[in-house]
Amino acid sequence: QVFRSQLSISSVSDQDAFRAGLQPVSQWKAYGLNGYPGFIFIPNPFLPGCQRHWVKQCLKLYPQKPNVCNLDLHMAPEETIDLWGQSKEQLRRKGSGKKEPRSLLEKLRWVTLGYHYNWDTKKYSANHYTPFPSDLAFLSEQVAAACGFRGFQAQAGILNYYHFDSSLGIHVDESELDHSRPLLSFSFGQSSIFLLGGLRREEAPTAMFMHSGDIMVLSGRSRLLHHAVPRVLPGPGGAALPPCLEQALPAGLPAGTVVERGSEEDWQVCASYLRSSRINVTVRQVLAEGQEFPEEAGANGKGQAPAEDGQHREKSRAKRHKTDS
Repeated sequence: QVFRSQLSISSVSDQDAFRAGLQPVSQWKAYGLNGYPGFIFIPNPFLPGCQRHWVKQCLKLYPQKPNVCNLDLHMAPEETIDLWGQSKEQLRRKGSGKKEPRSLLEKLRWVTLGYHYNWDTKKYSANHYTPFPSDLAFLSEQVAAACGFRGFQAQAGILNYYHFDSSLGIHVDESELDHSRPLLSFSFGQSSIFLLGGLRREEAPTAMFMHSGDIMVLSGRSRLLHHAVPRVLPGPGGAALPPCLEQALPAGLPAGTVVERGSEEDWQVCASYLRSSRINVTVRQVLAEGQEFPEEAGANGKGQAPAEDGQHREKSRAKRHKTDS
């Protein structure tokens, strides 16, 4: 059922791959699945140590305002300005044997970037947009080009934060106005099971593992398939870091890289979080070149998050996590 997929090696220079923290595309392995045209699975193509940059961005930078997160539903704006600063001491103390209340970062379930997804209307709008992170856009553009989608524009992102008791219900990512461009999915931290189904909700899915550093691309006929994440799984060593995250960044980073060398102090906070968590980043192009939002779609930019029932459960087919009950 699994076969090797061909990549567009000439579309991404080795220098641009290095700048994004990736191995040369000629060294990547990519796979497809019979019956799922347009689905591409790339096992961890990141250079040693470079996943750490993206983890830090997802925990320290991307949740910052003006981006939107689930905690905005329950807290005043001034209380969610610096989730990292309010959580780092608690996360450092994890594992000391003393029971600590959950930090704000551990209560984080999702963050939206670029065009902010409206969980109520299931639409994007022109009047609710903040600049998309340039480093994540560059990474996404290189991966898309390697998969044959040159000119991909990273316009919206949804970051999902999972723990061992989290799941993501079956859904389709169809709110983007341009379905000819791929959906890119990046995984960091603990492993999970991914279910890839069909165009109809009731079609039996194919199950596969997603490990830290793995990238999935849904394009073509696979762009609008149902999918879900039913389980997050601890590694063989229990609540330990995956081995690929134990590697630090090498001494010499290429010129012009978007990967930043973080402090060891910051990484210890990230590592403490990831021992029981997983982060998934999905990046989408919302509009085709020259396309604009319909008039009615831009009329209301409010209601940017689903009502949380039982702390973020799936309800009325909206995408959300089951978390600590």
